[in-house]
Order: sequence, then structure tokens, then C-alpha cells
Amino acid sequence: MALGSMISHHGSTMRQTLKAFPKRHLLLVVGLVVVVFLLLIVLPSEPASAKRSETPLTIDALATLPNTLNNSLTHSIVSDIQDKTLSIPVHWKKITIKSGDTLSDIFSRQNLSANTLHALVSSSQEGRSLASILPEQSLEFALSEGELQQLRYVRTRLESLHFTRNGNLYEVEKVIRKPETRHNHVTGIITDSLFLSANRVGLPDKLTMELASIFGWDIDFALDIRANDSFNLTYEEKFLDGQSIGYGNILAAKFINRGETFQAVRYTDTEGHTDYYSPEGESLRKSFIRTPVDFTRISSGFNPDRKHPIFKTNRPHRAVDYAAPTGTPIKASGDGVIHFAGKQHGYGNVVYMNHPNNITTVYAHMRNIQTGIRKGTKVKQGQIIGYVGTTGYATGPHLHYEFRVNGVHRNPLKVKLPDAKPLPQSEIAPFNRITRVMLTELETRQNHTLLASKSGDDSDATR
Repeated sequence: MALGSMISHHGSTMRQTLKAFPKRHLLLVVGLVVVVFLLLIVLPSEPASAKRSETPLTIDALATLPNTLNNSLTHSIVSDIQDKTLSIPVHWKKITIKSGDTLSDIFSRQNLSANTLHALVSSSQEGRSLASILPEQSLEFALSEGELQQLRYVRTRLESLHFTRNGNLYEVEKVIRKPETRHNHVTGIITDSLFLSANRVGLPDKLTMELASIFGWDIDFALDIRANDSFNLTYEEKFLDGQSIGYGNILAAKFINRGETFQAVRYTDTEGHTDYYSPEGESLRKSFIRTPVDFTRISSGFNPDRKHPIFKTNRPHRAVDYAAPTGTPIKASGDGVIHFAGKQHGYGNVVYMNHPNNITTVYAHMRNIQTGIRKGTKVKQGQIIGYVGTTGYATGPHLHYEFRVNGVHRNPLKVKLPDAKPLPQSEIAPFNRITRVMLTELETRQNHTLLASKSGDDSDATR
């Protein structure tokens, strides 16, 4: 083929190929073509009789040019061309779920079809969970040309579901963020109630409740608390992105009540069971909770000679009445088996529960009995069995609570409660190591806090 014809042929091919390229790459592509042409002239050629193949200048051809043509530059051009060709602009939009919102309504407001919604919720078990969206949660939509490419369902600050479109389906990834946990310390002296004194030093109500629960088998926080009692504890606080998002568990605590010291350390054994123990490894938990309801006051105590408020006659009151708002949950005071659950004479809605060692507890005047509580049901300590009410002979909402041993009524506030099982011997060594560290930290922080308090102001407690 004559040189002029060959040049004409190459020129025609080049013009057709270059038209497919974005304008901003034309100069670079033309430069490469010139380099190829010069190499064909300068480099030694085979004898005139040898056959030579011609390759049109396409994207694939650019990617396979000889190393002498600077492959790194060629790769950059090819990648850029492919990215511009294949990438699709995506726009993100965040929606905070409001009361009354449904998934269907939200998708409709985003102009997304019912088919898209169906494909999303039917793609997986996680997709079906979208039907349970709640106010204050959020949905983040990634939209492209009116189609849903991605969706983020943010359940909490720590948990979210990420859906990504793959053809006609949506793949899902569960994302769990782990907060940073820090140890905090607080110490205080009681001048009025535990809750007011704890509130003054910044202890959250949740942890004040937990503190009362830890020592609740040995201390009656409604009747036994005195001025100048003190508390000292180490607890967890959780942070995410540098901001506090909540509180964890109490790790170690000390409470001085009427001059007697009580200490507790949180410990998880080798089987994963967690509880609070004394420094000697004895469980602080008793076999029974002293008070099975969060009450506001004791409306009637254990009194063999009480005058009945309705019948106005002397009738023994062999129980303790805990006044509480209607609907307050009532908890089983110990592990046991339901003996009777239903309506009975003046007790109204009542539950009888049998426990080991011939102990029976009775819970009367319930507004209603918890679903599933019936004769023969096995119940764990702390499990909700009903709710405070005024059924039967009752003048106001309260729980009538009886504690019987071998059929004989005992005063629930004074009866000696059996201890729970201590740690087995195999757990003592690791428990002792943890206990030494936690109690040393507790005492060190307390001493530091008290010194700071004395050298500073005259406040009764310091965080």
C-alpha cells in the first residue's frame, strides 16, 4: 500500500475513533497517535515482504500498547474514560421518621414505586424489619435518576442496616458501632434521701436504682437510710464520637449504712453468669427480693391487731401493703412455681407462688395478672407476674404481700432471707484478682475525691 494511502487510511480510522472520546482527552489521544506514528518511521522495520497487522485505536488497544509508550499514562486515560462512562451520580437524602409515618408513605414522598418498596422489604429478614420503623429513627436514601441505589436504616446511633441494590434485589449489611467505655467515680454523703443525695453529685437515676438493687437485700432504702450514710462507686459511661451516649454497669460499690459497711464487685464467671459479690465471694443476691414492687410508701405494716379499714373490726394483718400507682409492675420475689393465679374473695386478682424450703409468697389486689402466669408456670426472681391495682377489698392501689414459711405468716420486712449460692471454688482465684484491682481503685478514687472536697468547697459530696 502506498504511503499516502496508508496515511489516509490511518487518518480516517483515527477520526472515527476519536469522535467517541470526551473532548478533554482528545489532545492526549492525538499525542499518543503521533508517538505511534513516529515510532513506525524511526524504528527498524522488517523486510518489505513481511506482513504487518494494523490495530484500530480503541480503548482496549490503548490498554495494551507497548511499555515504551508509557503504560502508566495510558492506564490513567483508560480508567478516566471508563469512570466517566460507567459512574452514575448519586444524591443522598436523609429522612427523620415522625409519629404516624409508614414506610409506604415515606417511599411515596420520595417518588419511589411500590415495586421498589416490595423488592426492598422482601429481599431479606432485615428488609422485613423495615415495617417496624419508629419515630426519631432515620432513613437515608441514595437516589440516581429516580431509582433507589442504597438505603441506610439508622435504628440507633450504634446500630444501622445498609441496603445496596444488586440488579433487582437489595443486599444488606448490618453495621454495629462500638462505643468507647470509660470508668467514672462518684462519692456522696446522704443528707436526706438516697435519690436526692445521688442527684446532687450527678449520679444518673438509672445507676441510683441499680445501686439500691445491688444492696437491696441487706438495706431497706425506704426505712433504713440515715443522715451521714455514704456511698462510693465506680461505674461505666459510654461515648461515641466524643459525646456521652449513656451509662453501663456499676463495677464496684461501697455503702455505709448506720456505721456498717457493705461492698460489692461485679463479676462474670466462666459460664457467662454475671452477679454482684462481696469481697469474700458471697453473692449479695438473696433467694428473695425484700420488696417485690417499686412502692411510694408502706400503707399498712405487719400487725396482728390491726383494725380493718373497711369492716372496722380487729383483724390480723399478716402482710405488708406497698402503696404504688395503679399499673406498677409486681415482680416475683424469688424463683418458684405458680400454685394459683386468678380471682379469690377479698384478695381480688391474686397469685400464690411456691418456693423451695416450704416457702409461699402471696401477691393480692392486682389490677391484672401478667399474660402466661398460670398454675404450674415456673417463674424466675424479678419476673413480672402482675400489676398494682385495687381489686378485692382495697381502699386504694397497693400490693398486699405475704411471706409464709411452712404455712405460718412471717413479717416480710424482718424475716431472715436465705442467701443465694456463693462462687464455686474454681472461680475464687480469678475473682480475687479482679476484686483487688476494683476495690483498690474504689478506695484510691474516694480518698482523692474527699481530699479535693475538703480543700475546695464545703459540699457534702463530690463527683
